[in-house]
Amino acid sequence: MRTVLRSVVALLLAAGLAGCVAEGRTAGEDRTWRQLRSAVVDLTELAQGPPGVMVLVQEGRHSRVVRAGTSKLARASEPRADQHMRIASTAKAYSGAVVLSLVDDGKLDLDDSLGDWLPWAPRAWDDVTLGQALHHTSGLPDFSADRAFLERVTSHLRTPLPPRELLEFVTDDPLEFEPGSRYQYSNSDNVAVALVAEAVTDRRYEHLLRKLVYGPADLDDTSLPRGVHMPRPTLHGYDFDDAGNPVDVTELVAAGYAWASGGIVSTPADQNRFIRAYVGRTFFGKRVQHEQFDWIRRSSSEPRGPGANDAGLAIFRYRTDCGTVYGHTGNTPGYTQFMAASPDGSHSVVVSVNRQTTPDVAPHVFRKLREVYRLAVCAADVD
Repeated sequence: MRTVLRSVVALLLAAGLAGCVAEGRTAGEDRTWRQLRSAVVDLTELAQGPPGVMVLVQEGRHSRVVRAGTSKLARASEPRADQHMRIASTAKAYSGAVVLSLVDDGKLDLDDSLGDWLPWAPRAWDDVTLGQALHHTSGLPDFSADRAFLERVTSHLRTPLPPRELLEFVTDDPLEFEPGSRYQYSNSDNVAVALVAEAVTDRRYEHLLRKLVYGPADLDDTSLPRGVHMPRPTLHGYDFDDAGNPVDVTELVAAGYAWASGGIVSTPADQNRFIRAYVGRTFFGKRVQHEQFDWIRRSSSEPRGPGANDAGLAIFRYRTDCGTVYGHTGNTPGYTQFMAASPDGSHSVVVSVNRQTTPDVAPHVFRKLREVYRLAVCAADVD
């Protein structure tokens, strides 16, 4: 692994791209930006760290980028804000934007039962409300943790199932707990709410994303593919084999296996536009946002975001020593994401790395990544 990284660094040095690039700053960078620059470089240099890191910070109309490493190993290709990547569970915020937009329009109510709109669902789901599913207090078993599902993915990496069939892996299972009694993150929740959105509108979820989210937020580089192919330009995603060598997993698994819970492909620039619009009430009004900001304290996104994490409806609150932001995190093979914005949506941050990073797999890398998250929030000057 060290040999590979040394080769990459040599390539970057030859191209004048090694280290970190900060755009839009004068020579008098303040201490926070110097710390962020250093932390981003350190993250790429850790054993089993991501090959590349992209941090985009926007204050008002002024945006800046800090980046290090490479978007593709063995090539002098720096991470860029226009490169496509899998956004993982940050896609759950997009399903939240769709459903809460329909709530705002009066087509849905947060007290609607899943059984009201999904007649094929098991009777136990009649006790689960739309709001509980968005809050991860539904008790729905997580289809992505089901053994039969994992066997199906492993044996058919490039051939996804229809969205409803994702939930059929757990429709015969009992609820994990009484709906509303506690918090438990589940990928089934966002698949269920997206199917509800389809049922009430008689439109495919992909159409609803285009109409209710991509259009209003001007997201020209965001899509929900079914298969494995990624748009160009691409921020390549990596994992490590048993020998510690990096492996390109960019197009390993079909996006349809995650669908509304994590299948969206976007760019750092579009992610930034989305989270500013989401928190800034582009998709729904103040009344619905008040209901969205019903916080379950000390309930974290996956992976954990910076500071103290509290769960709302398809959004998380991150309370840091530099201020409070609202957003989401996500991880999937090859990628880890963080996006957040200040309460009025005017200050925002997106952090994208091209390696799946969790506290279980590489705790030392994850600790450094959370430090990058925190410093990015500090650089956004959200207070």
